[in-house]
Amino acid sequence: MSDRRMAPLPTHYVQLSDLKMAYCEAGNGPNLLFLHGNSESKRIFSRFQTEFFTDFHTFALDSRGHGESQSVDSTLSIPQFCEDVIHFCEAKGIQRASLVGYSDGGNIALLLAKNAPQLFERIIAISPNYLASGTDEKTLRLFQRKQRRWTALNRLGLPVKKIIMRYDLMLSDIGITTEELRRIQTGMKILYAEKEMIKPEHIQEIAALIPGADLEEIAGCTHMNILNQQRTVEAIRQYLTDK
Repeated sequence: MSDRRMAPLPTHYVQLSDLKMAYCEAGNGPNLLFLHGNSESKRIFSRFQTEFFTDFHTFALDSRGHGESQSVDSTLSIPQFCEDVIHFCEAKGIQRASLVGYSDGGNIALLLAKNAPQLFERIIAISPNYLASGTDEKTLRLFQRKQRRWTALNRLGLPVKKIIMRYDLMLSDIGITTEELRRIQTGMKILYAEKEMIKPEHIQEIAALIPGADLEEIAGCTHMNILNQQRTVEAIRQYLTDK
């Protein structure tokens, strides 16, 4: 894909109960939400909002503990993120929408399919994992080592609690069972990279558990650059516009 730089979208805020959630809004058409991954922000979806999906009314959110969102937290969890998205939709008067979630955003998407089927008609989960053990062993050991190092620095008084909470998130199951995955009725497409940090068999298991889920591997990319692939954009659009 060509890389045409455009002026960044302005950040807006909505006050929820204990969270001032930051988001970017653009486009006209059906509602479409974007959820980023761990230690990232809404800005990873800038081109999705300004170039690729301008015929949708898009909202890219900053999860609590990330980006420009403001909250005071002692822990972070996928169930809390899920509730935040539901409350965001209530605050913005969004009654129906589609959703694209990447990495941890894909994990949030799985829970939203279970907890808020009335809100989301179509969901694209990119590189999700519902169990921490779904991460490949080498990457999981790396996360564990980094978590221990940041925890040691925290004991020395360095202000790194937010970083530790983010690693805790990656080392925790998201809070959904195989039986709950089997009961999901929301339309679901799952994308994953040819070179993943999530075990392909784990992603394939998720797709097999969710009734009617569509699964596609995006060739020639990794977990970290799957959003930059033209085929990823095409697959999302095809799924959202398929009658």
